[in-house]
Amino acid sequence: MEQVQQNPQAQEAKSNESSYEAKDIQVLAGLSAVRKRPAMYIGSTDAKGLHHLVYEAVDNSIDEALAGFCSRISVIIHKDGFITVSDNGRGIPVDIHPKLNKPAVEVVMTKLHAGGKFDKKVYKVSGGLHGVGISVTNALSKELIVEVKRNGKIYQQKYQYGKPVTELKIVGDVDAKESNASEPEMSERETSSRISRETRSQVTGTTVKFLPDEQIFSSTEFSFEVLSSRLRELAFLNKGVKITIEDESSDKKNEFQYEGGIVSFVEHLNRNKNPLHKTVYFNKAKNGIQFECAFQYNDGYQENVFSFANTINTYEGGTHLIGFKTALTRVMNNYIEKNKLKGMKLTSEDTREGLTAVISIRIPEPQFEGQTKTKLGNSEIKGLVDSIVNDSLGSYLEENPQIAKSIVYKCINAAHAREAAQKARELTRRKGALNHGSLPGKLADCSEKDPAKCELFIVEGDSAGGSAKQGRNRQFQAVLPLRGKILNVEKARLNKIFENEEITTTITAIGTSVGEEFDITKTRYHKLVIMTDADVDGSHIRTLLLTFFYRYMQPLIEAGYVYIAQPPLYKVAKGKATKYVYNDEELENLLKEIGREDAVLQRYKGLGEMNPQQLWETTMDPGNRTILQVTLQDAVEADKIFTLLMGDQVEPRRKFIEQHAREVVNLDV
Repeated sequence: MEQVQQNPQAQEAKSNESSYEAKDIQVLAGLSAVRKRPAMYIGSTDAKGLHHLVYEAVDNSIDEALAGFCSRISVIIHKDGFITVSDNGRGIPVDIHPKLNKPAVEVVMTKLHAGGKFDKKVYKVSGGLHGVGISVTNALSKELIVEVKRNGKIYQQKYQYGKPVTELKIVGDVDAKESNASEPEMSERETSSRISRETRSQVTGTTVKFLPDEQIFSSTEFSFEVLSSRLRELAFLNKGVKITIEDESSDKKNEFQYEGGIVSFVEHLNRNKNPLHKTVYFNKAKNGIQFECAFQYNDGYQENVFSFANTINTYEGGTHLIGFKTALTRVMNNYIEKNKLKGMKLTSEDTREGLTAVISIRIPEPQFEGQTKTKLGNSEIKGLVDSIVNDSLGSYLEENPQIAKSIVYKCINAAHAREAAQKARELTRRKGALNHGSLPGKLADCSEKDPAKCELFIVEGDSAGGSAKQGRNRQFQAVLPLRGKILNVEKARLNKIFENEEITTTITAIGTSVGEEFDITKTRYHKLVIMTDADVDGSHIRTLLLTFFYRYMQPLIEAGYVYIAQPPLYKVAKGKATKYVYNDEELENLLKEIGREDAVLQRYKGLGEMNPQQLWETTMDPGNRTILQVTLQDAVEADKIFTLLMGDQVEPRRKFIEQHAREVVNLDV
């Protein structure tokens, strides 16, 4: 038996269950121009836009959960390219719409702004209101099948390119054993004897199965990891709801269900860190708006704050996040002043060092900025959240003095480190580094001034750096050699970072600065290519650089500016023919093709073993090279991996290495 913990809005909506019929479906606009300009409706036609199609379907299921009628959601990635999203909610209405004289489900699937979310009678809160709805998923699919369980029957309708190709028809009776009614479990005999027309009518739900149109999208391959990331978020934000995902091609499966809600989310984020106290949680409702917050400080230096509005991940923040940050800073400073603690006035950045927090707001009329809903714009929310956090956190600190002091002293130490970092920054500037008017002496810059056309190769070692400088195209390719391993920024504050020559040189070369002064518009290159040896040391240096970019220049990764070079592992020569090979599998295939006899085989252990011409031909020439773009598909998993590999805790890292050791290829010891 599965139950969903309901909020006040859900309780009110529950009483309107019988009102969710065709008459509740309002149509604001017809479906037009979606196929002609899909990016206007889903943001893009790349992988992000492709997955947005799934989110539109899942959001409908989540809205049913928010209203208190859905406890299970399932996503299946099929081998044939289809994907299925199903739930045990009330099911989209199937009766005839009074104005359009069509089944309500067909109206929802074919009209751009059609649904039961606009008058707040059926759904008090929804994540999909600002979205364009399941109709866009339908419009951009080669084929879509919707199946609704209602009234004891299974209804089905098929569409192609957004247009119905069949009438809505009954294809069977529901199986009463699937009943989602909250009744005690029964034996098989009891089940058989109690199956009635009434029980069957209680089995409800919606299933949407669709095949994205390959003429619209650059790729129609769904990512199990990307979808899992979003579904995990939704499970955290909707306590008790079970969400499953399965990939038939890889046999990967995930099941997400968290009774602790966002408290479990914070604990999940901090599980490989050293927390300073138990997770703090408060949940308040005011003026029909529900706000909940969970946070926990750890002894690290990185901020990890996630904000959501109606379960939508507001990556760009918004008024709810501003209100939270403002109140957090004020409460901490008030506590210092009231308790006469020694310490300077805290900035907002000071109060967020080592903070892991999740804030979630549910609001009847959200105003999102941008079509993809990544920033909340409701002006009244800032003051409301500020007030709630100010009162709740202030009371908590007063009631828990030991925890309060551990948090406040953490913030005070961060303030001292910030002051030290500022002095280190100024000292470094006086020495010539971090000076926007001058560039590092070891940087071989390019002549092109348009950043969009420029590339910076960050190269391991002076030897490889020398070859890269000689082999590059000087017009658009710059080279920055690094000597040795840079500082592990996962274990260091900003003041220590400014004392590291290799890091300050890299910051200066890129031009964006870091911390509060970071400005992505000042980047001097739109391709930052990490080029290291294909050995253990090279992998470590690459990881150190990626950790630095992720922790202090993350927008560069989000913008798609960071890449990893793929130098060859082997040079294979036979007769006058020479070929470069990039992995062992490719080598075996080549040797089978050309024959092993008389093949000269050279294994490159370092970039320095290649002369400038070879380095250009294999690793730097845009016409021949292979470079991997670094993307941030799952912020939660990315944080976990960097914490695991580069953080203080040894035991989780040892377990991770033991678990994945067999997956390592080309390990040189």
